[in-house]
Amino acid sequence: MLIPHGTVIAIVDGKAWELYRNAGTEAAPELAAIDTPALAEHNHSSGGSRASPHQQDETAHCAAVADWLNRQVQAHKIGQIVLIAPPRALGELRRELNKATQHAMIRELAKDMIGHQPLEIIAALRAK
Repeated sequence: MLIPHGTVIAIVDGKAWELYRNAGTEAAPELAAIDTPALAEHNHSSGGSRASPHQQDETAHCAAVADWLNRQVQAHKIGQIVLIAPPRALGELRRELNKATQHAMIRELAKDMIGHQPLEIIAALRAK
């Protein structure tokens, strides 16, 4: 997969996230780490939720990440996004992304890549 220059790669799981920007070219991407801002995570579950506390925390974390991404796209600070997350987290994120952010998303990958090196991330994106 070609990753356009300037594309933001967001790697998320249920409790952590990492951000990278492609500082290279489409054909030869170079992922540069971006400072990941602290998030205001709120428990979004209702009192009658059957989800475990861990699932509630994961849902709140994904909602906070999606909110940050939505605001960045709305402010034109992010033009294109690649989203990488395990399947459950990816589902939570999808539910919270607004239309503009969904439109900015050029690729998603259902895989846990937190803590992986940039070359491993690029290899995973190219594998599909």
